[in-house]
Amino acid sequence: MDMTFGRFLLVLILLAAGFAFAVWRGFVQVPDRWNPWAPLDLREPPNLLTGFKLRLLEGDRALCEQALATSDLDYQAVPDSQPEPTCPLENTVRIRGSEVRFNSAFLATCPLAAAYVLFERHGLQPAAQAVFGQPVARVEHFGSFACRNIARSNRRSQHATANALDLAGFRLADGTRITVARDWRGEGDKARFLREVHKAACRAFNITLGPEYNAAHHDHFHVDMGGFRTCR
Repeated sequence: MDMTFGRFLLVLILLAAGFAFAVWRGFVQVPDRWNPWAPLDLREPPNLLTGFKLRLLEGDRALCEQALATSDLDYQAVPDSQPEPTCPLENTVRIRGSEVRFNSAFLATCPLAAAYVLFERHGLQPAAQAVFGQPVARVEHFGSFACRNIARSNRRSQHATANALDLAGFRLADGTRITVARDWRGEGDKARFLREVHKAACRAFNITLGPEYNAAHHDHFHVDMGGFRTCR
């Protein structure tokens, strides 16, 4: 029985590999959203290939430009540099705005910028419409790049390479302001909205840490594109 299952599994692997090769070489045509090697289209809802396509953006500035061109992001490419010896900035952009305004511009690696677009378009704005019937007009953050270690650790933070962003609050189109610090533990629509935003962040980014993680995150959602998927 085990040998039969092993053979069956091997056949499945070979078929999958053959199909992937055929797609890669263009022998088989599939929609771009299901083609692992087609540029990421940020207008499309995320699927099983989105994480793979985000990883492909890490060291490929041209592929990054193709992906960000499918968004409404207002950004400027930033030349690679090393502000401090252990904090290199590679394939980064300065984000100045999108469909929302920000309290200030911020640096982001290309995967983080693309993941933010997915978060805003497919998570944040749908949550605002579902709970309040109106969009988010402004996103408040505590910044992205900071050449430092993780608190009480010898390991570098994802902030040290602009691969992380701290989301602190949101302002709706009618001026209503919602903050993680004040509204996360409350009742009503604001708290429900923040719970939905947290879930959306967990889907878009590799790591999402909020107030339930520890006291250091009582006033923001930390999101980044490093490590293994974590939602806390």
